Amino acid sequence: MNSAPRDPPHPGEAGNTHHVMPAEERAEYERLRRHAAVRHRRARRAGSSVLLLLALLLAPLAVVAAWVHDTVSDTGRYVATVAPLASAPPVQDVLINRLTDRVVDNVDVQAVTDSLVRTLQDAGAPPSVLDGAASLEGPLRNAVRTVVDRTVTRVITSEAFQQVWEGANRRSHAAVVNMLAGDREGAVGAVNGTIQLDVGEVVDQVRERLVDAGFEKAAAIPDTDRTITLFETEQLGKAQDAMRLLDVLGTWLPVLTVVVAALAVWTAPAHRVMLMITATGVGVMMVGLLVALAVVRRVYLDSVPPAVLPGDAAATVYDTFVRFLRDSTLTLLVVSVITALVAYLYGPGRLARGVRTAADRGTTATGRALENAGARTGAVGRRLAGHRQWITGVVMGAAALTLVLWNHPTVGAVALVVGIALAVLLVLAILAAAAGAAGQAADQAEQRTVP
Repeated sequence: MNSAPRDPPHPGEAGNTHHVMPAEERAEYERLRRHAAVRHRRARRAGSSVLLLLALLLAPLAVVAAWVHDTVSDTGRYVATVAPLASAPPVQDVLINRLTDRVVDNVDVQAVTDSLVRTLQDAGAPPSVLDGAASLEGPLRNAVRTVVDRTVTRVITSEAFQQVWEGANRRSHAAVVNMLAGDREGAVGAVNGTIQLDVGEVVDQVRERLVDAGFEKAAAIPDTDRTITLFETEQLGKAQDAMRLLDVLGTWLPVLTVVVAALAVWTAPAHRVMLMITATGVGVMMVGLLVALAVVRRVYLDSVPPAVLPGDAAATVYDTFVRFLRDSTLTLLVVSVITALVAYLYGPGRLARGVRTAADRGTTATGRALENAGARTGAVGRRLAGHRQWITGVVMGAAALTLVLWNHPTVGAVALVVGIALAVLLVLAILAAAAGAAGQAADQAEQRTVP
């Protein structure tokens, strides 16, 4: 049956006319649209992959740069870094032994025994007495060392010394900057490929205590050789250049890394999958950084001769200086694992669906129990149930913002924030389930009747 031809449209009816594509033209149009969509997805996938690679490469460098920047620029952070060295037994033993050696070396025990022998000889003492006086050098030297060691130990292990140590480091915090710049000022400095600690104030205190205890000879302790070598490396110049660069980038490199990672997730066609991949990649990079710290520790211990610093003291020095870096790396590793886990649980996987179903059943059962007990949440609970996704996003965003604003968060801080966020989500889900089935049905009917 042939249809009657249409009349030409009036000018006012032009907007109501539709162009009907032939089948071949529509097929070609759909093919081109699919091809453009595929090209667009490929471009987005390639761009997000490049951004992801850049973020993963920047992640460990950003952590190290932030640690260097905080340690150098924040006096409180620097003092907190070096303060444990004053109470570390291996470091205390090194200070006690070296200060005792210097004091004993400046007490001329041989001169004392020679003077005693001459006095006895002038007094006409028999040869046996003179021989006995000459043999007093060894016991007298041991006695002097015992007294000096006891006095030095009392000074080094006292709380007053720890306060002096912290005060000296606080006042000379600029010395760390000078060390990185290659200057020789303050308590810590770089000299000929070594990083040295100036213990001049400790020497002065020990000398004063010994003089007060009756060792006038201690006043002759020289002011030279008042340093202890902490690090020794032939690459100190290059390390100083790298540290200065990291210090400059310490503020902005972490921000840049976060922005690049966020762009990688945003440009990817599948945001959740890319978030999971990014978090997993950052976690792997943090594991690699922990392994690198362990390798550098081994290299450092092998490069320090025992005559310069005993092995246990060198290990204590290294572990003390990098402990905040290690803590930050562990914290970021935990955050990455939690982020990847949350991204997975929001996906269509069987395990993720099972966890969500079990959580829904638990909160629903608890909410129904509250409802049966007369504790209905009414309209508030129905609003919570109707905006569950938005509320979940707000709670998770608040938790992430809390960690961002937290000053140097630790693994414990991350666990606390995540625990609070989960507790809040559980409470809100229970309140939503306690709204009452009748009220929810009424709300649904009202929504259907609204034009």
